[in-house]
Formats: sequence, structure tokens, C-alpha cells
Amino acid sequence: MHASKSSTANAGNVDWGSYGLNLNGQRHSELTQINTGNVKQLASAWTVSTGVKATFQATPIVGNGVMYVSLPFNHVLALDAATGKQLWKYTHERKAGWSMCCGPANRGVAVSDGKVFIGTVDARLIALDARNGRKLWDIDVAGQPVDREQQDTLNGSDPNKTRKVTGGTGVGIAMAPVVYKHKVIIGITGVGYGLHIDNPRSDAPLGAVIGVTGRYGRPGFLAAFDVDTGHQVWQFDTIPVKGWEGHFATATADGSHFERDIATEKAALKDYPDAAIFGGGSAWSTPAIDTETDTLYFGTGNPSPQMNDVSRPGDNLYTVSLVALDTETGQYKWHYQQVPHDLWGYDLASPPVLFQYQQHGRNIPVVGQAGKTGWFYIHDRATGAFLAKSEAFVPQHNLFKKPNMDGVIVYPGILGGANWSPTSVDETRQKVFVAAMHSPIKYTVHETETGNGQQPMRYTASEPTEDARWGLLSAIDLHSGKIAWQQKTAQPLVGGVLSTAGGLLFCGEGNGQFNAYDSQTGQALWHYQSEYGVNAPPITYQVNGEQYIAVVSGGNSLFGFKQGDSIMVFKLSKH
Repeated sequence: MHASKSSTANAGNVDWGSYGLNLNGQRHSELTQINTGNVKQLASAWTVSTGVKATFQATPIVGNGVMYVSLPFNHVLALDAATGKQLWKYTHERKAGWSMCCGPANRGVAVSDGKVFIGTVDARLIALDARNGRKLWDIDVAGQPVDREQQDTLNGSDPNKTRKVTGGTGVGIAMAPVVYKHKVIIGITGVGYGLHIDNPRSDAPLGAVIGVTGRYGRPGFLAAFDVDTGHQVWQFDTIPVKGWEGHFATATADGSHFERDIATEKAALKDYPDAAIFGGGSAWSTPAIDTETDTLYFGTGNPSPQMNDVSRPGDNLYTVSLVALDTETGQYKWHYQQVPHDLWGYDLASPPVLFQYQQHGRNIPVVGQAGKTGWFYIHDRATGAFLAKSEAFVPQHNLFKKPNMDGVIVYPGILGGANWSPTSVDETRQKVFVAAMHSPIKYTVHETETGNGQQPMRYTASEPTEDARWGLLSAIDLHSGKIAWQQKTAQPLVGGVLSTAGGLLFCGEGNGQFNAYDSQTGQALWHYQSEYGVNAPPITYQVNGEQYIAVVSGGNSLFGFKQGDSIMVFKLSKH
């Protein structure tokens, strides 16, 4: 079931069949029943409380009138998409003793071949029978857990030494899988996560992320599995066994420059010959797939250790990169590294999106990606050649300035820019819509004595400053790269957007507001107030000729947004 403009339209049904609506990942629906002229009549159709109150990030999948939703901790619900009536529930039992690296959130399921597929926080891939939720197969994707940093390595004077740890380097799966040509494709996360320290205030964002020098983590990977058996077809490791050090780049084709001590890095190669074994490079975002060329595109995470480069000289390939692979073999085609030798946590978190780009009178098949750096990048789909980037959609200050012991304030920092929030592309109007944030981050290098005359150990912390934070919802003109319009929101935006041919753009906020805007002007047209943060991507679908808008509402603990358990669905009021 792969939705597109000609999505299942029997009996007036239009599906939302894949994470990004279609394999291009555009999240732009051709439905027009709900439009700028009548959106004010949008009202609640039904709401379901799932009973699991935790960070809720899922994209619901809808096919043949059934909605499939992954809950935090990897439970799955199947609901009647018109009424919300529960059809079945799968309750996930986690492996005993497996430490969750990155919280309980899951970004969604894939539905195809009569099956529902989900990747889990304990690094499994599970296939369920789409009719009844019965488990068909269950495989370990990553094998063994990995070593994690410990707080006892921090300075005695560091307040983070005694604060609550909410996550750390490990192995899990957060992304929604995608199914293509009888293969379910998914990747692992958490391999370069770093220690995550809670903020003392419950309504506040994450306190700190700390990268500790040491041998933590492993290489990330993306892999394909047979839909019937779960047998692995191929695996692509995001850290190559050979050549991971790259060319020691100090600039990229898009015009970014990096301050690096290349001589020291090259000298360190002999001391860290096995750095790749712990290399990081999580796969956070669902791939986009070009069905004409059997090519998939996905973004990779930061190198390990996070923000701390003592033990990882070189460019740390293929971290913080857009990577293109052959869908049938997993063979490497090309990569573009946005930030070589990353020191700031600028992983490519927002999913890539495929579209036709008009440049110099030509229509070019391209892949775009909204970066944590604050730019939307555009590349030739076939070669990876950099074609253009937008003007910055968030404020930028000290971008790519190396952290030091006095502390450096950088924005956008580790949170972005554009975090994991998916974008949407209106190809006809040549606009991309990006939900992003302004959140200044202070990066500080620390050293601590290890005793017994040993060398001091280094770690780097990234922490939010006391400066104001806010969200920025942007429409970017793809012709010019300029911001067509921008809306500032009270809180950082994380969750993603939906655009429609009805001229609408939908986006939620951490304060519980769920909003509809005129996609051409940015004018706010409608809003609904939820009890919990709306920090997930909206979708739209049609059942029996009636259009619905759906979004999950359960907040986000990393950003201090109120957690909950709502699935909210809207349709036009009859009054």
C-alpha cells in the first residue's frame, strides 16, 4: 500500500499509505474538500485516549478505512478511521534488561502485504497481521547492546554529575519503516546519543547532552528485510570499515567552512586506528525512495562520541550526511556530508524529500533536506551534486565555532534548526514548508582528573542558555531560496507539517495548539486547543467521500511539552 495522487479511491477512500504519504516523502495531499474557504468549520470528529501518556511522535497510517498508530513503548492500535472504534491492539513486551537509549517514542508503522511493521525501542523489527494484530515474526535487528557513558566520569563540581539521566548511547529504533519491492527498510538509532541529563524543572527542555571521551556506541546502519520472513536482505553501515577518516575537509560545496587542526587530527590516526568500531551515525529518518531508479535517500546522525573529537580524527564518514543507496542491494551510490567532523550534534534528523526542481528553465529530479544548521539543502538526485540552499530559516550565530573551556553560545545548536520534524513540499507551487526553532545552546569543554597520574579525561556538554526560545514556521520559495513567509510561535516547533491542495498548512505546537494556515500567505485560519503538546506530523485521508485531518497529541519530554495520550481526528462540521 503506497499512497500517491491516485491513492486507493474505491468507495471514496483516499489513503495515507506511507510515513511521508508517498515514497517521495512530500506530505502534500491533493485532497481539497477541506480548504481555505471552509476550514473554520473544522471540528472534532473523534478522539481516542490510548492510556499511554508519553512523548508521542507517530504518523498514523490509513488504508482501506483503517488507521494504524504506533504508541510510545511500541504498542500498536488499529482503529476504524471514520469513528475511532478500536479494531485491535498489540501490546509490546520489551526485552528484560535492555536499556532504552532514547526514550519511548516511535515515529510510526509501515503497512503493506497484509502486514503492519514496527521497529522497537529494544532494537527489534516486528511484523503483525494487519487484520487482527497477531504477531507474525519478530527479529533482533542489532544484536547485542553497547557500552554507555556513566555520570561518575564527570567532574565532582559539575551539577550534572548528580542529576537524573534520561538517556545515553545505546541501540534502539525510532524511525517508521518503509516497504518497497517486498522489503521492509529500517535503521538503528542511539549509537552516538551521548548522556542526556534531565532539567530540574519538569516543564523545561532537556538539561544537557554530554559527550564523554571513550569507547561507546557502534556504527549505525540501515538494513532491508524480507516482508514475509524477516530475513535480512542487505545492510549498509553508516561508518565504512576503510576510509572513514575521509579527506579532512575544511569546507563544503554549499559554502560552509570549518575550523580544524588537520595536522593534529592526522597525527592522532595512529592512536585511534579502530575509531570506526565506535563511530556512531544513527539512522533517524525514514528514507525517501525514487521508484524510477530504485534509489533510497536517508540522513545519518552525529559521530560518536557526541561533540567530542579526541578519539575520532578525520571527517567521520558517513556521519551527518545525506546518503543514497541502491534499494535492491544496499550498495552505496553517493553521500553529501553537511558537517565533516561534527562537534555540535548536527545530525540529519528531518527526513529527505524528493521533488522536481525548476532551475534555469530545466526540471531536475532532486532530493531536499531541512538541516539542523538552519538551511534547506537541494541536491541532484542522481549524482548528489549540491545545487542550492535556502536562506536561513532560523537565526544563526557562531555557526561551526569550536567549543572551548570558556563555553561558546551557538545557534542553531544541537536541537536545530529543523529537528526530526518532517517538511512538506508543494511541488506545483514550488514551496517547501519547514517547522523549526530558535534555541541557543552553550557548548563547554571540560577536563577531569582520572587519578593515578593518568591523563585528564575530556567531555563536552551542550546546554540550553537562559535566552528566549521560540518556533519558526517557514514557507520557502524553491525558485529563489527566499523565505516566502514566516510565522513565529511562542515555543520551539517540533513535530512537522502537512500541506494540502486546498491551500492549507497544518502544524501543532508544544502548548497544545493545533493550527491551520493559508499555505500561500501564512495567515492563521483555524486552531484547536489540546490538553497536551501537539508534537507530531499531521495527516489527511478520505473515507466514504469525507476528508479527515488527524494528528496525535502527547507532547515531548525533551522539550518540556506536556505529555499525553490523544489521537485527534477532525472533519467539517455539518452545521
